[in-house]
Order: sequence, then C-alpha cells, then structure tokens
Amino acid sequence: MVENCPAGLEISETDIQVELDRRRPGQSSITTSRKEGDEVEIISGVFEGKTTGAPICLVVFNKGQHSSDYENLRHTFRPSHADYTYQAKYGHRDFTGGGRASARNTIGTVAAGAIARKILKEKAGIDIASYVAKVKDVEVPLPLDLSALEIRTAVEQNSVRCPDPETAQKMIDLIEKTASDKDSVGGVVNLVVENTPPGLGDPLYDRLDGLLSLAMMNIPAVKGVEVGGGFRMLDKTGSEANDIFYNDNGLIRTKTNNSGGIQGGISNGMPILMSIAFKPTATVLREQSTVNDAGEEVMLKVKGRHDPCVLPRAVPIVEAAAALVLVDQWLLQKTARYDGL
Repeated sequence: MVENCPAGLEISETDIQVELDRRRPGQSSITTSRKEGDEVEIISGVFEGKTTGAPICLVVFNKGQHSSDYENLRHTFRPSHADYTYQAKYGHRDFTGGGRASARNTIGTVAAGAIARKILKEKAGIDIASYVAKVKDVEVPLPLDLSALEIRTAVEQNSVRCPDPETAQKMIDLIEKTASDKDSVGGVVNLVVENTPPGLGDPLYDRLDGLLSLAMMNIPAVKGVEVGGGFRMLDKTGSEANDIFYNDNGLIRTKTNNSGGIQGGISNGMPILMSIAFKPTATVLREQSTVNDAGEEVMLKVKGRHDPCVLPRAVPIVEAAAALVLVDQWLLQKTARYDGL
C-alpha cells in the first residue's frame, strides 16, 4: 500500500514492472534458480492511468514457492539467520520461507519505489542509480567517472550489475566459483543520487543521512552504511576532509564531496553518495553445526534455491529505498517555506 501519493501522476503497471523485473529471482546463473514472474497488479488508487490521491494498492502474487524445502527447519535454527531471534521474540514462527526476514519482502519496496522514482524524475529532475562496487575482495577501480544515467545503462549490460566490464567478469567468476563450493559471498553496493536540490532533510530527528541510512539498514543482509567519504575520512585532517564551497555560475557547489551531498542532516545540492555493505547470504548449502529449539546441537544441511550473492538483485532495492526517502523529503520541503507555497 502506497499512501500520500499526489493525485494526477501518470502511472501504469508497466512503469512498476520494469523495476520488479530487475529485482526478480532467476535472472542469471549467479542468482537463485527460483523462477518468479513477479507480475504486479494495481488494485486501487489509479483511475484512467492517473493517481487519484487515494492509497495505491499493489499486489504481486508469490507463485514459485516450495514450502517443502523448509520442513527440516521446523525445529532447527539456521546459522546467522533470523530463525532463532524470531522464535525468541514471538515464541512462534513460520519456518517455510518468504517471511519478513526474506528478501521476498523487498518486492514492496521496489514497487513503491518505482512510483517515488517517477515523481522525483518528472517533478524534481532527480536521478538515482546504484551499482555493485565490490564482491568479497574484487572491487571496482574508483573514482567512477560516470553519470547516474550512464551507471543505470552500464549495469544492465552484465548479470552482476557492475558498470566496469572487466571487474564485472571477475565478480561473476568469483560468484560462480563460490556457488559451486556451496557457499556465499557479500560485498558493497554504491548509491549515487544526482540533481538533488539543497534543503532536503531536517537538522535533528529526521536528518537526511539518518533517514537514508535507516532505509538501507532495513534491507535484509545490510550490515553497514557509509555516507560520502565515510570511514576513509578518518585518515584525514579537518582541512583535508572539508568540502570547500565555490560559486559555479550562480550555483553554490563544493570542490570535493567528502560529505556525500549532505551536511548537518540537509542536502547541499551535491550528488548524494552512499556505500551499503551486504553480508554473505546466511543460507548456504554446506552442512553446518547449529542447535534446535530444544537446545540440542545438531548438523544442518538446508535445501532450496538461494542466492550465492544478493548484490545483483540488491541494486534496484537500494535505489527504491533511496527514492522513497527522497520523495517524502522533497514533498515536505515544498511546505517548509512560506515562499514555496
């Protein structure tokens, strides 16, 4: 359900399906073999091709589930998965997959994000792109001299969604080797947001970097977020890390962007830059030691169709999560100043 979308936006199931197709399983040899059409249906909130201002209800049916693959998890906790913590919190859990700990849950984020992205692009000219920057120890050479549009085009040229072809092949080889070893790998997705106007965000409880970081940390498997220079700035002095302002034909810009486009919790008009760290997929096909709900140590070998690396499918999820935060802040900013009404 998408609420508070302004009326009059032209939107169709095709607009949303484009992003869902980028997220869906079964795209290549380096993702899960599970086949899902992930076809979206708009149930309400759109009439004659335009939003009405009412909540938009979107439905995507899960048609490729194999619940029997999870039967051996009825009483057993997978290492580093949410099985134990859900049991500890609720005392009762659905062990058959597809729950709130599953990446399946991100389909709503991507569907809603497609609507948010359309508003941002059409009304504010904001461009959002992300790419796989690192898989285990294979990393894209930086800086990456590509615009957001160029990144979005380049990442669709290979299955790992890395904009550098040579690095992409190394990543694919690594993921395929890891999958053949019945293991998994993690890495980093970089986010780039261009043409963000200055002034989005809030100085205190709704800091833009805080909201974006929260959105990223709510994606399954995310364990770390950096904004701009992030931890790399720890080796710099203040004078080295500071972004120096200058006048660019009437626009205030900075000569560097260590702040990642956000200062004091508010966008400064420079590109928003973030790095999002994804841990290796928790579910691996190797036999591992664990415990069951009786506290007994047991050996577990899971079944099913699992991603050896979540990063390629995480790219549209990261973009959607960012779009949802930014569209809220952009709409709020329209009412933050009297002269903006």
